[in-house]
Amino acid sequence: MNIAEQTKQYAIRCHRETNHLYDDQPYEIHLQMVVEAAERFIHLIPEEDRNQVIAGCWVHDCIEDCRQTYNDVKKATSETVAELAYALTNEKGRNRQERANDKYYADMKATPFAVFIKYCDRIANVTYSKKQGNRMFGVYKKEVEGFIAKIHQAHYDEMADYLRSLFEN
Repeated sequence: MNIAEQTKQYAIRCHRETNHLYDDQPYEIHLQMVVEAAERFIHLIPEEDRNQVIAGCWVHDCIEDCRQTYNDVKKATSETVAELAYALTNEKGRNRQERANDKYYADMKATPFAVFIKYCDRIANVTYSKKQGNRMFGVYKKEVEGFIAKIHQAHYDEMADYLRSLFEN
């Protein structure tokens, strides 16, 4: 079994064991949407790193949402995947701004491919909230330019442009 498939099973199990839902649905719906966004832009990732990046998509919320530690993720997957999950874990905070602070974005940008996964996560969230008519769509729309500025890496400009396009019409 490759690392992406192994990590998929681990992440789904973690979210199920903590009864973590995505808008009253099994959380793997969100994880699958993140992976689908990654597959759309996977050409931006070197071929030899693609399985680790897809694995990172599956596990990106496990530390933050499933009571998993860095070492739990590392043991179940790999050090690279654990580093991605760790870099994508929000800081402690009372609101969105405190949780996604400057340190969070700096650590993300310092971890190879974490920004790619964060774009995939945001694309999945925006796509879902737009489709469902969810109030978060307005929140994401208001945040989009600041979000892109905080995670900007020129290599991912295609993803930034696609994210912006989701708010057209």
